[in-house]
This record gives sequence, structure tokens and C-alpha cells, in this order.
Amino acid sequence: MSRFDNLEFEESEVRRTPEPQSELERDEHYWLKLADDNRRSGFHENALRYYSRALEVDKSIVSGWLGQVQMLIALDEYPEADLWGKKALELFRENGDLLAGRAQALIRMGDQRGAGELCDAAMQRAGPSAYPWLVRGEIMVAGRETIDHHCFDKAVALAQDWLTPLEIARIYLHYKRPSQAVAWAGKAVAKAPEQPYAWYVKGSCELNLNLETTARQSFKRCLELVPNHSDAQRRLTELTVRPWSVGRILGRLLGR
Repeated sequence: MSRFDNLEFEESEVRRTPEPQSELERDEHYWLKLADDNRRSGFHENALRYYSRALEVDKSIVSGWLGQVQMLIALDEYPEADLWGKKALELFRENGDLLAGRAQALIRMGDQRGAGELCDAAMQRAGPSAYPWLVRGEIMVAGRETIDHHCFDKAVALAQDWLTPLEIARIYLHYKRPSQAVAWAGKAVAKAPEQPYAWYVKGSCELNLNLETTARQSFKRCLELVPNHSDAQRRLTELTVRPWSVGRILGRLLGR
């Protein structure tokens, strides 16, 4: 696993997690918990490393393999995400979520047909899982179809987790559709107002829409929750020194 041997932590991204009393307590559950915590903070590189550590302890954890694939996608490492999805499916043949992971990697690489075929297979095997619906929605967005909202609504209904609408917001941002993204980020914030990453993504959506006042408020709220959040601080600094543009001037005139 050379990809993971070379991962390094950014100092600003390391979460302070209580250390276990002994090495024996660092089982797969310990690493999976760290992975989930970092993922929910937007620290995808850290989460990737922790999913890998969990699999070093127990390679039979499907969620560890799936987490690796999803974090690689979040880090824009699409070919590698597809590679690790294939490796995981060698162990867990026809697992619906892993098929969906490969489908998401392929659609990010522009392979509409391959992504659609894998997602169809995932939908047949996934059971009551939100992730294939989320990927189906992304395929609809990439293909400029009009039923993406139905797929995303289904994913949210199945997951009941603030991270799901936030992932939908990030999908819309990836395809440069911030007006749809900001609505979903708002739903994530409404579900979990104590989550700094939700506020950060909401602010990023607002910034893309030249909604500077609300973006500044979102980034400030993120910093209230995590005072040393370097990304939110950087965004605020960018807002302060941001050059004037037609969109920015119109935003000012319209009171945005």
C-alpha cells in the first residue's frame, strides 16, 4: 500500500483525539472512529490514512475499503479510487456500495456509460443504502438530467445524516452549480449547526455566488466552532483582499 505509506498529516488538520491507554486498544474500531471524525471535519487526507490503518488490523471491514475509495474521490484521485474499488470488489464481490464507489470514480473521469452500468448494478444489490442513490444523482447532474433531485431526496431519506446533504452540496460544487449546492449545504447546517465543516462548505457555496456577507458569516461561524480552522481563515482573508469584479459589484448593488 505505497500510496498510504507516503501520506503525511498537515499540522493544522490533525484532530486532538484521546490516546488509548495501550497499543492493544488501537483496534480497527479505534481507527475507523478516527477516520469518521476526520472525514466529518473535512480532513480527507487524514481520514484516508486512518481507513488504511483500520484495514491493516482487519482487511475484512467493508466500510474501511469503501471509506478509502470515497476519500480518494474527495481528494480528486479518481483513477486510484477506481483501482482500490476494484481491489475491494475482489474481496466483496458485487457489494452495492463498492460498485457505487467505482461508479462515482468513473463519472468523475468522464466515463458516463461505465458509471451508469456500475451504478445500475449497485442499485440492484445495495439494499437500503443511501450511497448508490447519491452516486445516481451525481450521474444525473453530470449528464444534465432533470431528476437528480429525486435521487438526492432518496439518499437523504435513507441516511438521516447531516453529512449526506453536505456531500450533495459538494457534488453540485464540483459541477459548478453553486445555486443548488448552497441549498443543500443549508440543509446540512440546519441538521447539525454545531458542525464547523458544514458551515465551511456553506460559506464556500455562498462565495461562489458572490454572496459575500453571508459567506463571511458562515466562515466566522466555522471559526467560532474551531478557532484555528485554517481554511475558513484563509477564505475570510481572501474576502478582504478580493479584487472587484462585475459579479461582486452587482452583489453589492443587490445587497448580497
